[in-house]
Amino acid sequence: MNLLRKKSITKLILESQQKSGLKKALGALDLTALGIGAIIGTGIFVLTGVAAAEYAGPALVLSFVISGIACAFAALVYAEFASMVPVAGSAYTYSYAALGEFFAWIIGWDLMLEYALACSTVAIGWSGYFVKLLQGLGINLPAWGTLSAGSGGLVNIPALLIALLITWLLSQGVKESTRVNNIIVAIKLFAVLVFIVVSIFYVKPANWQPFMPYGWNGVFRGAAIVFFAYIGFDAVSTAAEEVKNPQKDLPRGIIASLIVCTVLYIIVTALLTGAVSYTKLNVSAPIALALQVMHQNWAAGIISIGALGGITTVLLVMLYGQTRVFYAMSRDGLLPKIFSETHPIHKTPNKSTWLTGIIVAIVAGLTPIDVLAEMVNIGTMSAFVFVSIAVIVLRKSQPDLPRAFRCPGVPVVPLLAAAFSLFLMFKLPGATWIRFFVWLVIGLAIYFLYGYKHSNLNREAKVDVD
Repeated sequence: MNLLRKKSITKLILESQQKSGLKKALGALDLTALGIGAIIGTGIFVLTGVAAAEYAGPALVLSFVISGIACAFAALVYAEFASMVPVAGSAYTYSYAALGEFFAWIIGWDLMLEYALACSTVAIGWSGYFVKLLQGLGINLPAWGTLSAGSGGLVNIPALLIALLITWLLSQGVKESTRVNNIIVAIKLFAVLVFIVVSIFYVKPANWQPFMPYGWNGVFRGAAIVFFAYIGFDAVSTAAEEVKNPQKDLPRGIIASLIVCTVLYIIVTALLTGAVSYTKLNVSAPIALALQVMHQNWAAGIISIGALGGITTVLLVMLYGQTRVFYAMSRDGLLPKIFSETHPIHKTPNKSTWLTGIIVAIVAGLTPIDVLAEMVNIGTMSAFVFVSIAVIVLRKSQPDLPRAFRCPGVPVVPLLAAAFSLFLMFKLPGATWIRFFVWLVIGLAIYFLYGYKHSNLNREAKVDVD
């Protein structure tokens, strides 16, 4: 039963207030921008083309609707937890309070998979747009230095370098990082609006026929793939200890960012597949391609800049989320204390930020993008399942806890969030499941060899016994 030992929510909040070395500097607008910064990026600028060409065709719009519904249910669950437990660590911390340490470790390990590989995936997408932008300027970089070994090159140097640059920015402080994020979010939203305004005049309804070339199975598989496009709103909750008014601002930031991004995804996908046949969209920069087909090269240039900026903010927020999960797990004793040490001036977990950034850079430089994206999806969906169950458990076990935001329709909404996530998980390839189980086995080995023994709760139990 020690595996299921839980952290008191009151104690969690008290510890975060007393021991947190993080600086409270964020408001609702910052959090909404963080969410948009994380969500709108690789999903809209890269995955839309591949998913339309290989999985859903013009019916990719339905895939985004399905994934959006799944995420909306999950977002309501996250919003309740974020208002109730305004502590760093996101789903990991919530599970520690509701389900116990063993399940919290599994979720934390899943979040490491989600954020670290998401960062690497996004860095590769950034590299693709960067190389294409340079080609437009007449600068051609060699393939060996812009593609991973599994994609026909040797090492993806641009992907590696952008990961290290974002790591440096995050090490300088949360306010500095969010200021840069807010500026770039404005730029990429402008780029998306440019595409919408320009492409609406080039839509040909004939391109939407056949609407569902791969059937409903293709729509669902497309939903499982573009689920990656929505990953990011949960990263908002990792900022809990750096928010001025977390009980109110965290739910607002989570829900507002998801609504804005879902609407934009659906509009952009409909216009993209309406302007260009889905059969031609299997490229790394589909929106830029569509504008070139329309002979709107000036707009294509704006989109390329917006895409670069957009993908940069996704990398920033994902890497930020990873370091905060490390911070929370380390503070609880499940990981070495080095991960929760903060810089005396910048008030950031400096050592874990650099360690994470270096690992992300290496993976981005050496690994193909498709393998990474599928692994990110399965890690995120599994976290959604656990958090959805956790909110039901806490409603039953601790109904009187103060909740600034209450998820409507409990237990139906959390169960729907879990069901949607499980359904999409089973639409992922078998090889992804095998890699996922290998990752879990490695994580369990680390927990039983280190985390269980060094856990703060384990040490407290020993003191009580003595």
